[in-house]
Amino acid sequence: MLVTGFCFLGVTITVRYTGSGIPAAEAAFIRYLVGTLFLVPVYYRIIRGSTVVPLPGIMTVRGVAHGLGVILWFYAMARIPMAQVTALGYLTPVVVTVGAALFLGEVLHLRRLVAVTVGFVGMLVILRPGFTEISLGQIAQLLTTPLFAVSMLLTKRLSAEAEPAVIVASLSLVCTLTLLPLAMINWVTPTLTEVALLSLTAVFATYGHYTMTLAFRNAPLTALQPISFLQLLWATIAGILLFDEGLDIYVVIGGGILVLSATYIAHRESVINRAEREEAVRASD
Repeated sequence: MLVTGFCFLGVTITVRYTGSGIPAAEAAFIRYLVGTLFLVPVYYRIIRGSTVVPLPGIMTVRGVAHGLGVILWFYAMARIPMAQVTALGYLTPVVVTVGAALFLGEVLHLRRLVAVTVGFVGMLVILRPGFTEISLGQIAQLLTTPLFAVSMLLTKRLSAEAEPAVIVASLSLVCTLTLLPLAMINWVTPTLTEVALLSLTAVFATYGHYTMTLAFRNAPLTALQPISFLQLLWATIAGILLFDEGLDIYVVIGGGILVLSATYIAHRESVINRAEREEAVRASD
């Protein structure tokens, strides 16, 4: 998970360096196009028929939602501080909890409801509406939250029936196809530097998702969630050193509140899942 944090830090830094010289949809398209090339062996297995792709409809919806979210994320990253983008990103697990209750029939108990409320308080601490003007970059990052939440919820549904490599490969392909027409609407010929930076973004993102999968496979989410808070620390330091971004204490405090909320939600989900497994074992006995 520490390596994952450094990989995702590399993603934010390279996207930040790319800036707003090319449209967000085009930048996201180039990133996913390069990422798709890494997954050619998986596509080859699928074409040969040695690997099955279950639930293609769900995979398509997930990829479209994720692709739209990525456009907004690229837009936000080019316009607001790295630490703020990272901190607001911690809102996604909170929204996932609400979405699971609304659309998957999961029970939202009082303690988890309190954790969700605390998470939204953390968001308000970061944005401070009424005290500072909310920018388009902040709005874009907030809009990524429900889209990435849909992606995470559908991933949870797919993980029970599909190989991890197939899930990643389908996401990359559908995102690339989703982003292509949007990128062509306002295509700006990128420079070699921009292509190199976005290619490097794809490398960091691909390996980041791989190491994150290894982390989830080998340790409980409750143990990993606090480590993800280090991403906010590193993004803050990188923003100060590389981009002359000031230290916003409200972003750090609000991000910390969001991490605590997400960690507790992960803990409650772990407890509930363990109880359900024990109940299933007793029932089978």
